[in-house]
Amino acid sequence: MPRLHTQDISTATGPAAQLFTAIKGAVGKVPNAYADVGANSPVALEAALNLDAALRKSSLKGKQVEAIKLAVSEAAECDYCLAAHSLMAKKLGFSAEAVIGLRRAEASGDAQLDALTVFVRELVTTRGTVPAASVAAVKAAGYSDAQIVDTLLAVTSITFTNLFNRVNDTVVDFPAAD
Repeated sequence: MPRLHTQDISTATGPAAQLFTAIKGAVGKVPNAYADVGANSPVALEAALNLDAALRKSSLKGKQVEAIKLAVSEAAECDYCLAAHSLMAKKLGFSAEAVIGLRRAEASGDAQLDALTVFVRELVTTRGTVPAASVAAVKAAGYSDAQIVDTLLAVTSITFTNLFNRVNDTVVDFPAAD
């Protein structure tokens, strides 16, 4: 049960209504996470959408972004984001087994993505300076400096959504993650 303000998207006005209309036009519905963020702060929703738009222009491919979002959401134990991004990953062609491997930063069948999720998992579960060996390992897997910086942007994007859903206890409107 949501802990923060919610509203039926059909009653939204102003900037929230404009954002909801754009989201519905793009994906066919307004997911609960977006509806709840926008009901409380259209500015925050717009910023989150802009981060994702920037990621689509980044040096990362869609599968790499989804792998990052899966690994971060698993580390954060965000049920909402795990469900949403497991579904998105499957739509991008990942098998159920690969999704679980990527979430856990374990073997997924793609060594390059595995190196990325290991790096991301270490980044979000530790404190202080990331060891040089960890940066060297992700570079050795073929990631450029630009891709590493864009990885940080992807981590930032999903971390906001994870935090919001964990505070709000957003009702999951996607199939539950395996």
